[in-house]
Amino acid sequence: MSLTVPNDLLDRARTGDVDDAAFVACVRDSLPYAWSVISELVEQRDKTGAEFADNQVPPPDEQARGELLRCLASDAMRGALERHFGVRLAFQNCHRVAVFAPSADEALREFVTPRAQILNQKPELVDC
Repeated sequence: MSLTVPNDLLDRARTGDVDDAAFVACVRDSLPYAWSVISELVEQRDKTGAEFADNQVPPPDEQARGELLRCLASDAMRGALERHFGVRLAFQNCHRVAVFAPSADEALREFVTPRAQILNQKPELVDC
């Protein structure tokens, strides 16, 4: 299961739309490792003023790896987090999350190229 959804949020979803704040809170509470990686990258990018910040450290275990995969594979979760943090997200392998300034079009385009993906490959990441 991707998210642990509180009953009140599930009831709201059954009767209408769910706002971003409630959904983001659900993601934060359900996927704490993914939340911490993304929020720390946002802080890092904000401090440095760089076009992007990325995570190069593999997750500590399979549960953490699964959180990143579930969070970033979901268009709904990714979109809500992008709106919440005011960034654009990108993902390579099982852990290389990157947060981009909204204006960093060229840096984002380069990050998501096949070339960048190939250059990011390492033998220890084959089974991630």
